[in-house]
This record gives sequence, structure tokens and C-alpha cells, in this order.
Amino acid sequence: MFDSPLVILIFFGIAVYVFKMWLDDYHAQRKSGPRANALPGAVPTTRFMIVLGIVGAVILVAVETVGEYALGVSAEQTDIAVIMLLAMVAAGFVEELVFRGFLFIDKRGAAVLWASIVGFSVLFALLHFNYYLEWEDDAPWHQFTVNLDAKALWTLFILFMNSMWFYYLRFGVLNGSRSLLPCIVAHVASNVAVFAVKLAQGHVTGLY
Repeated sequence: MFDSPLVILIFFGIAVYVFKMWLDDYHAQRKSGPRANALPGAVPTTRFMIVLGIVGAVILVAVETVGEYALGVSAEQTDIAVIMLLAMVAAGFVEELVFRGFLFIDKRGAAVLWASIVGFSVLFALLHFNYYLEWEDDAPWHQFTVNLDAKALWTLFILFMNSMWFYYLRFGVLNGSRSLLPCIVAHVASNVAVFAVKLAQGHVTGLY
């Protein structure tokens, strides 16, 4: 999907537009309190939560990288172009708005909330199907093979743990306002850190 620079730019543009809407709600609610029909989590939080989110996200990227070396799969990285950084930053916001903004069950107590968080975190990992599904060149979309090798399983586990961390940032006791901002910043930091690791390993090739 993101092989085309044009698609990447369109996706980035849409993400910027929706983020502007979220930011407008954020500033309005920060100034005058709750606002009807505001996008989810568009409320202030503390600097501590933002720093905590970034630190946790970067630690998870470090764990992922060390784990890949330990499993001997660090060389099995996909090459990406510099322009993919735009898609990765955009995904950091879009995925947070969708998952941490809407995909949870919050009206039936804490146990149900966290059970739903586990379930949606599994879904979050599985939706990154490019890590474990393989298509032959020019094969129809429905003809694929499932490849659950060590690299795929490790990546899916890290994706699950990332999702759990982002959900904790939203619903943990330290975020009393349930702001989405720590999740967004942490997810963007995670994706930028992944890009930096790929760059350091020589897997960033060309501008686009």
C-alpha cells in the first residue's frame, strides 16, 4: 500500500488534517473545558506522562532490536525509503486515534476494560499483516502464505507490547484526564526510533 510516494503523501496529508481537528479540540477544551463532539482524548495531560510515554516507547524499540540480534534475525529487515518516515509519523497519530481513541470497552468496569485492551492489542498486532503474510509477485490479494518464523513472532509480540503500553498511557492511573496526547507522542517516538534503527543498520535506501 505504501510503496507509492503519492499514496504516502496523501496518507500524510489526511493525517495532518485530522490531527489539526484533534488539536483544535485539544486547545478548545484546555481553554474552556469539555466540548461536545470533541475527538477522543483531546484534553491536557502532564509533561511527566509525555516523557514517560517516550521513554517507554524507546525502551521497547531497544528491546525489539536486542531481541532481533539475540534471535539472529536482525539482518531480515525490510529496506525502506526516507519518505516512509512521513507514513510512520502519520500512522503514529492515526493508529492512536482509532485504537486508543475508540477501540475499548469502558462502561462495564475495570476488568472488562483491560480484557478489551488485551483483545484489541492482539488485533492491533495482527493487523500488521505485512510481518507474517507473504504474497508472490502479482498474486491476487487472497492468495498468500502465513509465515510465523522467529522474526514474525518476535515482531508480533513487540507490536502487542507496544499496544499495551499505549493503552496504559491512556487508561493508567497516572493519566487522570485520559488524554490521548501521551499515546500519540509515544507512538510517533516509537516509529521514529524504528526508523533510526533501520538507518543505522543500513536499511534506509534512497529518498523515495
